[in-house]
Amino acid sequence: MLRVEGVQVRRDSKIVLADITLDLLPGEVLGVLGPNGAGKSTLLSTLSGELQEDQGNVWLDQQALSAWSGAQRAQRLAVLPQTSTLDFAFRVEEVVGMGRLPHQTGKTRDEQIITAALQAADVGHLSGRNYLALSGGERQRVHLARVLAQLWPGEAGQTLLLDEPTSMLDPLHQHTILQAIRAFADRGAAVLVILHDLNLAARYCDRMLLLEQGRPYALGTPTQVLQPEIVKAVFGLEVLVQPHPERGHPLVIAR
Repeated sequence: MLRVEGVQVRRDSKIVLADITLDLLPGEVLGVLGPNGAGKSTLLSTLSGELQEDQGNVWLDQQALSAWSGAQRAQRLAVLPQTSTLDFAFRVEEVVGMGRLPHQTGKTRDEQIITAALQAADVGHLSGRNYLALSGGERQRVHLARVLAQLWPGEAGQTLLLDEPTSMLDPLHQHTILQAIRAFADRGAAVLVILHDLNLAARYCDRMLLLEQGRPYALGTPTQVLQPEIVKAVFGLEVLVQPHPERGHPLVIAR
């Protein structure tokens, strides 16, 4: 479990994130949304330890995040940044296998996990391909497979942080990937995912955090958060919100 209490972050003396308090629970998918520049990626960088908070605390499994060694942290916490740069001609399965480096589970078990993660991210058919020859969306799915492999199969005590994992994907693969993320959480892992699509978040997230100018504006279930007046206040967009005719989650329609 990841716990955040009273976190504030400054950049060049400017407060870019403030008043962040939340628990990311085992088995939960928490969606983080907000306008461009709201502080979403800054929050993820702080939760991953890449940025140091100026105030407040971040705990991973009841221990300060900074107290974990690199290898110990990597066995419990995996991060998919907004962009992942890799300029070498590795095979796809070699890229995914990088997620197994913090572990010492042996070649046979690692190969089993790599295969499972490739299938979960719908890139099993790319095995053997040169990573540099892939499209942007294919690369994005390969990197998702890498972080899934890092924590596979997903269980209580493990945390997955994802920054816009669907940004380069077509509609089919947006749902495929979020279904894989949902299944990962259902096996016990805690997942925080930054998204821009309100309807995808409503379908796949247990809770949503809306950020506005670096501060939390709303935190709750999709039904609690996706109210027309809240969407208008945060995004400046007039919307209708109706129950999905089959699934019942909120469906947001721009006026």
